[in-house]
Amino acid sequence: MRSADDKVVGVLLMAYGGPNSLDEVAAYLLDVRNGRPPDPALVAEVRERYRRIGGRSPLLDLTRQQARALERALNAEGDRFRVAVGMRHWHPYIREALAQMVAAGIRRLVAIPMAPHTSRLSVGAYIRKAEEARAELGVPLEVHYVESWNDEPLYLQALAEKVSQALRRFPAEVQGRVPIVFTAHSLPQRILAEGDPYPQELMETVAGVVRHLGAVHWRFAYQSAGASPEPWLGPDVAAVLGELAAAGHRHVLVAPIGFVCDHVEVLYDVDILCRQQAARLGMHLERTESLNTSPLLIQALANLVIRHGF
Repeated sequence: MRSADDKVVGVLLMAYGGPNSLDEVAAYLLDVRNGRPPDPALVAEVRERYRRIGGRSPLLDLTRQQARALERALNAEGDRFRVAVGMRHWHPYIREALAQMVAAGIRRLVAIPMAPHTSRLSVGAYIRKAEEARAELGVPLEVHYVESWNDEPLYLQALAEKVSQALRRFPAEVQGRVPIVFTAHSLPQRILAEGDPYPQELMETVAGVVRHLGAVHWRFAYQSAGASPEPWLGPDVAAVLGELAAAGHRHVLVAPIGFVCDHVEVLYDVDILCRQQAARLGMHLERTESLNTSPLLIQALANLVIRHGF
């Protein structure tokens, strides 16, 4: 990373992380499980999921593409911003990204979790990792955290654009009747008793997207629940697909609004598992294209940076 002076602002995009090869899966799961060794059966299952989507997670590559696009957008009229990527559970870790920014002379930055909907278990964990890293570095570092951006106007517009594009893949005579199933990653149900804002923020996002779309038939479902025995938020997407099929629907669009780029929860859980279930149910399932480097998403991220004082 290039050297910086006091006028240069850092931007840190924080994402979950994922293995860059099948050989990294066991170590990656060890990190996700906070040092608890994973069962060999779990390692084999997760390896198979990544094998089915190309043998690695695309998350790092895609987040880096987002970072490069964001840096270009922010520097359209100057050269004030440096955008880096840090992962919560794999390399480059958040602490590694922050250390590189500090070594480059950056002392002010905006940190954006690439998860628009805040929760203590997700966004809160990103911020804790960043704060731990900041304390370890031992240098003055001004960090502005974007804790939630579920209602960012251009993010909502970007999602609506992808839904509209996906609906056009269905036969013209059914496009107006295709149910849209908006999905997001499930979390343990105990967050409800803790007053966590995650479910409400998801509903606000859905409402914002539907305002763009107009009169549509939609449902909301959670996906990708963890394997722990505790209850997880529902309804699960599999149950909702079953209900729609039982009600006579033969077409369905899944819109994973909780994810801002392709990774295993989209490419495996939706593209493989949901499609397999839909085929068994006699349904035609399509999925919205992920936002990835959507110009609207990139401008939404740029607006977040500017609005946080820079």
